[in-house]
Amino acid sequence: MQIREATAEDWPQIYPFWSEIVEAGETYAYPLGATSDEAREMWMYDHVVVAVEDGNVLGSAKMGPNRPGRGSHIGTASFMVSSKARGRGVGRALGDYCVQWHKDNGFHGIQFNAVVETNTTAVRLWQSLGFQIIGTVPDAFDSTSHGRVGLHVMYLPLG
Repeated sequence: MQIREATAEDWPQIYPFWSEIVEAGETYAYPLGATSDEAREMWMYDHVVVAVEDGNVLGSAKMGPNRPGRGSHIGTASFMVSSKARGRGVGRALGDYCVQWHKDNGFHGIQFNAVVETNTTAVRLWQSLGFQIIGTVPDAFDSTSHGRVGLHVMYLPLG
């Protein structure tokens, strides 16, 4: 598996799993029913990478400053892995890449603003990479299968 910068040519492979994940209603608060063009505008900005194997995009991550200006020393990121590639270490590889990218670009820390508390696979992965839950906003996410659940704010200091 290779992780590289995403290109416009990758979008046709990203959008199907982006849409599948968003429409499932379990992990992201993006609007339902987003067209490919609308989704591309929401995903393909800042620094976007893909995990690729044999020409197939297995997952994608986007990362950059959490806030502009005086908050730009703290980074953030979002991750999506194709259901066809889950359980193969794609999320961990993207997570490792994300942490190193933020270090290499001089960020002081990484803040995840909204990790759905029932997304236990992601919570465990981020904790294994050193992220801590620093707070949970109760009932902030309307999960398709669990109803209203909390959103964790997670943080990893880099400095």
